[in-house]
Amino acid sequence: MKLTILGGGGFRVPLVYGALLADHAEGRVSAVTLYDTDADRLTAIARVLGEQAANVADAPAVTATTDLDDALRGADFVFSAIRVGGLEGRAADERVALDEGVLGQETVGAGGIAYGLRTVPVAVDLAQRIARLAPNAWVINFTNPAGLVTEAMSRHLGDRVIGICDSPVGLGRRIARVLGADPDRARIDYVGLNHLGWVRGLRVDGRDELPRLLADPELLGSFEEGRLFGTDWLRSLGAVPNEYLHYYYFNREAVRAYQDAEQTRGAFLREQQEGFYARVKDPGAPALPAWDRTRAEREATYMSENRDVAGVGEREESDLESGGYEQVALALMRAVARNERTSLILNVRNRTTLSVLDADAVIEVPCLVDANGARPVAVDPLPYHAVGLVTAVKAVERAVLDAAESGSRATAVKAFALHPLVDSVTVAGRLLDGYLKAHPRLAYLNRP
Repeated sequence: MKLTILGGGGFRVPLVYGALLADHAEGRVSAVTLYDTDADRLTAIARVLGEQAANVADAPAVTATTDLDDALRGADFVFSAIRVGGLEGRAADERVALDEGVLGQETVGAGGIAYGLRTVPVAVDLAQRIARLAPNAWVINFTNPAGLVTEAMSRHLGDRVIGICDSPVGLGRRIARVLGADPDRARIDYVGLNHLGWVRGLRVDGRDELPRLLADPELLGSFEEGRLFGTDWLRSLGAVPNEYLHYYYFNREAVRAYQDAEQTRGAFLREQQEGFYARVKDPGAPALPAWDRTRAEREATYMSENRDVAGVGEREESDLESGGYEQVALALMRAVARNERTSLILNVRNRTTLSVLDADAVIEVPCLVDANGARPVAVDPLPYHAVGLVTAVKAVERAVLDAAESGSRATAVKAFALHPLVDSVTVAGRLLDGYLKAHPRLAYLNRP
């Protein structure tokens, strides 16, 4: 079975390959093709993968190419993990927004919109090529903003594209551990959009254990989200939000913390990864240890500004464990390729799951997965506070998709102006002007 990874020179690719190395079941991936536009990054990551596979007799064969069509032909699965504009683009997204006093995070608010406007045209081209060259392939989208990009690709690939994110899974596992339950036996009631969802229940042996957690302030404050949001707020919500909702519920504090930081997250990662890729250019320098050290630092500093706002200090050791999005992707591949029926939280088309959204809107909910793909399970209606955020952000996503298709400046301004974290149409116009100056790729937004 052939797996093609688009963005194969990306820093997190070794996580995926490491998960494949641990899979020895019949019908597993036997060949991995890495595709990237940056040959140097491809070479560096191929070196890391080679060292990972050094003592594994049946390791999947790895090839690297800058020829997209060659990479796609014959693929059974395609992982899309691209970053249009690179980390330089992310750093610019953050800085333009912060200069206007609004959030510039890469998937939330103005930064997420700018990233989406850059990425959607490329993702659509990829989807059209996959439909032509690998029509039977299943596409697993890692590319952020994951829900938005998955919806753009689904217009050309239908249900054969599925978006994944490890945030809901990690949240559910943390809650299960706090409750003394086996995370692998817990069924998580989670609903929303990508980076905009809530755990509303966690069932173990048919019993919902979340009320027990919400009723115990000490227990509720003992894990990451309890410390991040505060126990009083979680008890008021009657749910545990995805960590990205901290940007909404504590927006002023988050913006101030990011403005006061020595550098933005994108700038930090850019410098960190430039150092890594420069080090592994030396053929005599071990690549895997350098990658491991860089990854550990990356994970330890994740959302550090938000934790500073909440006064919760460094991340717990349990939150630094491996087993994130690469494990979700592997479980998804196994279920589809081997017809191993399972349940996973995924980004898929809504169908009739949430009545406040249309059938084609991509949402993030528990799904049943087998050889026929992923189907969302029925969920209870959203409470009104969640309806407001979900429908507002989906309206923004639709405006981004419309702007990317039409090239309309007015529609792009509308996308910024409609977002709950952008408080002015005037600011929305200035944001777009700032991003047009920062990103030549956005020059297509030149129509009225």
